[in-house]
Amino acid sequence: MVNIEDAGAEIGGGEPEVSESLKTFGAVHKALREAAGLTQEEYAEIVDYSVHAIAKLEQGRRYPQPKFILLAGEVLGAPKVLRAAARNLTRKQGLASWFQQWAGIEEEAVSLYTYECRVVPGLLQPEAYIRAIFERRLPPLTEEQIERQVQARLERQRLLTEAPNTAFSFIIEQALLERRLGGVAVTRALIDHLLDQSSRRNVEIQVMPLVQHDHPGFEGLVYLAESPDHQWFGYIESQDSSVLVADPKQVSSMLQRYGKMRSQALNCQDTTDLLEQMRGAL
Repeated sequence: MVNIEDAGAEIGGGEPEVSESLKTFGAVHKALREAAGLTQEEYAEIVDYSVHAIAKLEQGRRYPQPKFILLAGEVLGAPKVLRAAARNLTRKQGLASWFQQWAGIEEEAVSLYTYECRVVPGLLQPEAYIRAIFERRLPPLTEEQIERQVQARLERQRLLTEAPNTAFSFIIEQALLERRLGGVAVTRALIDHLLDQSSRRNVEIQVMPLVQHDHPGFEGLVYLAESPDHQWFGYIESQDSSVLVADPKQVSSMLQRYGKMRSQALNCQDTTDLLEQMRGAL
């Protein structure tokens, strides 16, 4: 379990700033790839990553996982160079490199499970809802900061279209929709967006009803990801700390809680019916 305090960003609310050390690693990686005579497309196929993921890594916007560093070193014939570059990666002063690490796990995942009780999950937020969130952040953000955060969130959402073989499961508390954050127009856009995303073959959205007497979600949000080699990771956060969970016993507990909530929430068809009913009442 990795605990990072004062990270400066969150999955539901913020996105990471670009770390200089990550930018340096990305530049070194790009130089080695080009020296090997490989385009991003050719290289992505060899290492079995998406072109988008390679581009983000070389821009310094993705934290490289240890196994990727080893693989890249072998493919590019420079294991010592990449290991040396990776040693300089920093995690301080609000750079939110913990988010970079989770984002890397998220992008590689074959299954992603999300239970949210604070805001609608970042991957499902339409632009109007994203803006409503960042416009209400405290301390207040500047217009430039808001725009940067909005674009970063929209960029992250490409995962839904670029990972068609990943199974996405979302459980959302009905109260988040009833709250009407940002007003009626924003809520209308949000519900329309949820209905649109739920039509994807690999996306399952379930609403947890307002009344549920036997509900294990009182322990808070749950984010779970299954890696290509079928290892599960968990992620949880509060206002002051964030935790990346790798211990199998702890992840198993999170999976149990998620499984029970999945059985308690409205099924996909009932969720669609509720969303359409709520949309019609606006």
